[in-house]
Amino acid sequence: MSETKTPGQDAEANEKRTRILVVDDSITMRLFYRSVLEAAGFEIEEAANGLEGYERILIQNFDLVIVDINMPKMDGYTMIRAVRGDPAVRRLPAVFVSTEAGEKDAILAYEAGANFYLVKPVVPVDLTEVARLMTGVVGP
Repeated sequence: MSETKTPGQDAEANEKRTRILVVDDSITMRLFYRSVLEAAGFEIEEAANGLEGYERILIQNFDLVIVDINMPKMDGYTMIRAVRGDPAVRRLPAVFVSTEAGEKDAILAYEAGANFYLVKPVVPVDLTEVARLMTGVVGP
């Protein structure tokens, strides 16, 4: 007996979208990242601060986290240090995005566990390329 499937069901089952968590206290920045990355085919979730972001990482699977540095409740450095200290999630790639353009700031981000560091304002094509690089997604 054959199983009845709805049109597109096989494609949906075989197409796993790459999931990115965006952690930034600015709703404007979260919406910007969402619009750019969704247009590139990524599935986006959001968190408004480092504590919320860390909690989401612990209960959901993500392929990449994009995190701001200066946020209330828990800053980006502290959040990524917590991620790197947790064996269950420590391999999650992390991209820091900050208004801090100094070399010292980038060094602090890498010491906290960043895989990549971008300075705001981020050019959409750069954000997309870094997301693809960090997740292994091939572009169009």
